[in-house]
Amino acid sequence: MAGTVLGVGAGVFILALLWVLVLLLCALLSRASGIARFSIIFVFLGALVITSVLLLFPRATELPAPEVEMKIVDTFFIGRYVLLTLLSVIFLGGLSLVLTHHVLEPIYAKPLRS
Repeated sequence: MAGTVLGVGAGVFILALLWVLVLLLCALLSRASGIARFSIIFVFLGALVITSVLLLFPRATELPAPEVEMKIVDTFFIGRYVLLTLLSVIFLGGLSLVLTHHVLEPIYAKPLRS
């Protein structure tokens, strides 16, 4: 659902803005005198017409379009396992060399005092 804020589309915000402006304009025109006071009726009817047009002629479908499922393909699959195998062999070889060096370290006899 692209273009939504808080789960509602732009049309809801357009309608809310329209009616807030109409109510503000009606409040301002209610303080007017003479024939300008009766223009509240035209402002209100104009807002009703715009609202009915926006509600009766929606731009998008009610059901969202089905999303195409993307398949992720690992193209470096074999190379990754070759690299993992090579690094594992090098690690085990280094570990065995360190352990054999540690185990086979020569222990020299201490000279006896005579």
